[in-house]
Amino acid sequence: MTRLLAAGRAAMSVAGLRSRARDWSDVAVLPHPVGPPTSRAALAELASGLAAGRLLGATPRLATAPRGDGHVVVDIPGWKAPEITGAPLRGYLRALGYDARGWGFGTNTGDPRRDAERVTRMVLELADDSGQPVSLVGWGLGGVIAREVARTHPEAVRRVVTYGTPVVGGPRFTAVARAIDPKASVVAARMAERLDAESPIQVPLTVVFSRRDGVVSWQACIDRVSPYADHVEVSSTHIGLGIDPDVWRIVADRLAASSDSLQPAAGRGRGAYVRAPSRRMSR
Repeated sequence: MTRLLAAGRAAMSVAGLRSRARDWSDVAVLPHPVGPPTSRAALAELASGLAAGRLLGATPRLATAPRGDGHVVVDIPGWKAPEITGAPLRGYLRALGYDARGWGFGTNTGDPRRDAERVTRMVLELADDSGQPVSLVGWGLGGVIAREVARTHPEAVRRVVTYGTPVVGGPRFTAVARAIDPKASVVAARMAERLDAESPIQVPLTVVFSRRDGVVSWQACIDRVSPYADHVEVSSTHIGLGIDPDVWRIVADRLAASSDSLQPAAGRGRGAYVRAPSRRMSR
């Protein structure tokens, strides 16, 4: 009977009827990255389109997500990804009631420093126009950009959700590591370490990662520094993250949460967190 129930749950997960997401409250037990994703994981990315089938099965549970409050959500695409790749998620968020928008700069060509500056200008304008902070959702390198905007202007950012985003090592723990100058990788990694040490991100931050990621080493996605970071593991390829229903539901749930729903945990090490009692936002 136990095996039968387990098989039934597994089948429901594969079909999208059941979530495969797992919350991690203590990332200290997770390993550190040692290199890029394996060749096997990279090859598995070719089957990413199959994730779309789970969206259909997940329709009932996606429909029960909390309604949005209308605040602005900016979606930032991943490396070399056109802006349209985030259109399905943005459509879902609009249906929930959010003012979900693309970042407005087309394809992410891979210049995070420049892009962080121009997204910052846009976010400051949106926050000023709407009278409230903006939420940021970033896929891969898009998440790196979202993190830097939140780091420099926490007053204008309500919440950040990243998926498949490397937070340590620069490009060293990604599938493109071999094509990048090793010296440039070291410089990027050291810069990230310095920023995290001197100015950790001070807004609620949700890190979504997958052990099946064939583009970014999943261990490199773990944020062990930001005091308000929480982590959720899903089961998806990197390319499939944008159409994974578990990712969509995580984004919807986090956007609906109060901006003070996370508090840094005392005495549990960096990267740990506790949930605060839910309070209605006064904004």
